[in-house]
Amino acid sequence: MVIPTKSLLNQKIEQLKNGENAFAESPELIRLLERDVAKENLNVVFDKTPAGCWIIPQREDPKNWE
Repeated sequence: MVIPTKSLLNQKIEQLKNGENAFAESPELIRLLERDVAKENLNVVFDKTPAGCWIIPQREDPKNWE
């Protein structure tokens, strides 16, 4: 089953908005995520590996980290 890139993109952006990590394998999806993260002004870190890319939301106030 092929899942459209737009659906995956929307799902990953929602995960990030909810403070959840997201993972993407395809270079195209990673590129689109970088674009949309910038548009949404989300504070995330992109951890690119040979297998794909982890997108990790950053908390605003490190003092509140558990």
